[in-house]
Amino acid sequence: MPVIAAYLYRHGRRVREVDIGERVDCPTDRSEFVWIGLSDPCAEDVMALQALYNLHPLAVEDSLKDGQLPKVDIYGDQLFLIARTAQLDDGVIAYGQTAVFLGHSHIITVRQGSTRSHLPLRKHLEESPDLLGQGTDYVLHAVLDFIVDGYIPLVESLEEEVSAMEQHTLDAFLGRTEIARIFTLRRQLTRFGHILIPMEEVARKLAQTNLPCIDAEARHYFGDVLDHVRRVETMNTGLREVLTSVFEFSNLMEQQRTGAITRQLAAWAAILAVPTALAGIYGMNFEHMPELHSVYGYPAVMSVIAVICLTLYRRFRKTGWL
Repeated sequence: MPVIAAYLYRHGRRVREVDIGERVDCPTDRSEFVWIGLSDPCAEDVMALQALYNLHPLAVEDSLKDGQLPKVDIYGDQLFLIARTAQLDDGVIAYGQTAVFLGHSHIITVRQGSTRSHLPLRKHLEESPDLLGQGTDYVLHAVLDFIVDGYIPLVESLEEEVSAMEQHTLDAFLGRTEIARIFTLRRQLTRFGHILIPMEEVARKLAQTNLPCIDAEARHYFGDVLDHVRRVETMNTGLREVLTSVFEFSNLMEQQRTGAITRQLAAWAAILAVPTALAGIYGMNFEHMPELHSVYGYPAVMSVIAVICLTLYRRFRKTGWL
């Protein structure tokens, strides 16, 4: 069985390791509880705990289905929660899932697809027995806070990439690869936003609603988690807006460059139209043409062409077309 850790705690202190098939009867004062952590279990692993801790079958079924949205369900005097983890993997947001079964004397976490172990979190809580001794709801807060705090490095890393992309847009035109990356990031951030919205709702319910196994004092801690989720959601929304602005600015710069080239071509076409027209006229086989038999006819015509072209050139330079 993929059991990462299973211990009995009393008054914030680790008492002993708990066998996965052992049913531990704890007092109702919340000072004693069992914390079991599973990672990528199979159905038989979770169902083995179902009878011991009276887990609801629907909750057990949901805990084994990956890719669900965050939620909070009430089953009698127990809570069942699903939270989504997220981390960057080669520039792509990879998601995992953590399901939590919460009772007055037990908390069972089931992780799937998450690379962040709860062992450092467990060690940190064991170093704060006063907080750990408050009960399973404080452990739940620590788990959710641990998950949400994992969002911040992800968003900050993407923020740096977007800022570099924004600066690159000011210095040069975006290529096909950069534009494709913009659309990829926008899709990823949009999907991430679809995770953050229900995560915010989970934190709000825990912070503002009377729920089984959640002490009134613990709701203040869940309010802090709610603030963190809102902060990440604001950062995520800002990144999507910046990416949109980067693309629109790049498109505007490309249109401006195309317009400048078009104006230059039009100006040169107007300038070259003068010698072309005159050369075309004098290229006709007519006997009676102005200055045709004059010694100074050719220089005179060429001088007229030069003066007209120079005048047009200066005019277009003055108007900014060249």
